[in-house]
Amino acid sequence: MQRAGPGAIERAIGGLCHVVLWLSTGVIFLILVANTALRYATGSSLQWANEVPELLFPWLVMSGVVLAALHGAHIATTFLMDAVPARVRRVVTTVGWLGVAALYAALSVGTFRMLGGVHDEKAPILQLPGSITYACVMVGMALLAVLAINSAWQVWRNGSRAAA
Repeated sequence: MQRAGPGAIERAIGGLCHVVLWLSTGVIFLILVANTALRYATGSSLQWANEVPELLFPWLVMSGVVLAALHGAHIATTFLMDAVPARVRRVVTTVGWLGVAALYAALSVGTFRMLGGVHDEKAPILQLPGSITYACVMVGMALLAVLAINSAWQVWRNGSRAAA
């Protein structure tokens, strides 16, 4: 059964991830171009130009991971599930999505607990805390948990396979 268009939760998460993806990509691109041009023109570079892309790249990657999950762009083996009755498939798929949500939530909580330890690690030039890059993993895992819960709900309610 084909699922209807994305709901409000999926649109909000997708919109947020698109903004993060485009902003981080744009800022990284502008910094790298400006630094390269400055290096060729003057022989010097911006000292902080390496740190900002290092801080933004994990956010870019994590937003892409969440968007890939949102669009169902992952590998799935479905032949066993296709062989069972629809009621069994509905229960197993719902329980599976809830298990995935629990694992993502556990990863998010575990990452949150690590933030304090890495917060004191500072970037050499900008002195930004190391927790900035770890926070993207925490946020990404939390968003993936929300998408998995939403998928479980969609499967249970509609009896169809959820895409996220």
